Amino acid sequence: MDSAWTALDVVTQTMVQKAIADPKTVDLEKLSNAIVDQSLKDLSFCKDAGRMCYAVVQAEVQKAATSVFRRNLLTRLQQEFTAREETRNHSVQEWVCLVTFICSIFDYIKVNNAPLVALVDPIYDCLFRLAQPDALMNEEEVDCLVVQLHRVGEQLEQTNSQRMNQLFYLLRDGFLLQEDLSSMTRLLLLEILEFRASGWTLTNTAHKYYYSEVVD
Repeated sequence: MDSAWTALDVVTQTMVQKAIADPKTVDLEKLSNAIVDQSLKDLSFCKDAGRMCYAVVQAEVQKAATSVFRRNLLTRLQQEFTAREETRNHSVQEWVCLVTFICSIFDYIKVNNAPLVALVDPIYDCLFRLAQPDALMNEEEVDCLVVQLHRVGEQLEQTNSQRMNQLFYLLRDGFLLQEDLSSMTRLLLLEILEFRASGWTLTNTAHKYYYSEVVD
């Protein structure tokens, strides 16, 4: 959480510390909005912001027996999700941050050791958008798609395997049929197709092949 922590201003850092120590002393709605705002403009922050949110959620449940922070966080994510196409149109970077943050929340925050079911379809919708032909022309979006599938793909498939199958049909068709993809995009798509086909893992040989190619 260090990289995420240092990206916050001092006021928000203090709010997080207070929320973890005594959630009743903090405006948790204001805190959730501050974390989302930072996530939408800072890719390095949003990757690990879910861990910070998890710490606040756990503290609130254990020390206040409420779920104000989680509820406000999900409400704000719903608002941002609803405006996702508008966000993508004005800033691909902000759109990529939004997808990364939602996946980070899904990865870290569980309810009774189960994923937040409310996020499953929105995440799938985001990943399907990233798999469309116009998005496959943008390496930033392709990289986001592949990174998030590495991160939460297996969890998503366990909750809805049919949608995962449909997503990978799209990715396979993009790889095979879309002629104007960059060599990097083709490599990323081939890697994620093989990653899932191998049970969400890569053999050592495959790992060396793909990642030596990326370095080269």
